[in-house]
Amino acid sequence: MHQRAGFTLIELLMVIVLLGIVATVSVRFVSLSTQGALDVSARQLRAFQGVVVSEQITRELREAFALSVRTSGDCIEWLPLEAGTNYVRLTRGPAFDQIDVAAFANLPSVGTTRAVVYGYGTTTADLYNGTNPGPVSPLISSIDNTGSPASIELSSGHRFTSTSPARRLFVVGQPVSLCRSGRFLYRYNDYSPSSTQPSPPTGDREVLAANLAGNVDFRYLPATLQRAAVVQFAFTLTSEDGSEATTVSQEVQIRNVP
Repeated sequence: MHQRAGFTLIELLMVIVLLGIVATVSVRFVSLSTQGALDVSARQLRAFQGVVVSEQITRELREAFALSVRTSGDCIEWLPLEAGTNYVRLTRGPAFDQIDVAAFANLPSVGTTRAVVYGYGTTTADLYNGTNPGPVSPLISSIDNTGSPASIELSSGHRFTSTSPARRLFVVGQPVSLCRSGRFLYRYNDYSPSSTQPSPPTGDREVLAANLAGNVDFRYLPATLQRAAVVQFAFTLTSEDGSEATTVSQEVQIRNVP
């Protein structure tokens, strides 16, 4: 009579132990692989967010009136440029509330915009002081772009302190600011110009970026005869737990305006 061959208890225990080791290693490997994939995905998402925020800032700054850019701490402020043309005749008496200009190629909005005429020696502060006489007019109430010449009607009388060498007139909108507050970068708009840069302003705001670490570095390099004005900015985005960070830096050229 033949006895059936089988496994001893020790052999079964060894198999169970080996299977347990293999299972543990496999689970650990899968766990590490999954976590690695999640980390890579989070880094890619953070980098993508940085690119989106950087591009949005860049697009807006490229439309800034170069002389109007000013920085203070974690804030940058500028007047957006809406249109430009040549003037035929500046405000004249008795009301000093009408400017004759060449017709606009792209008609700017009215009610929230102002006319700017500046010459050599005009400073950034002059654009925000709101003085009369000064380089910036009161709000534009209407524009007749059909006449020859076209005409700009101001909400009140104004005299410009200087003329432009190239007889250039620009139309700018209400100020726009970017300011960091805590871990957020906000965009502010719909507020009036002030001689002192507000940090932050009291206008409408929207979140531009979240999960910021440290300061947002804004630097403005005025235009020279060799190059246009330049804005440099840098910010750092962090992961939810703050263990990883991605730094984004950019340099934006702002067109020289004659």
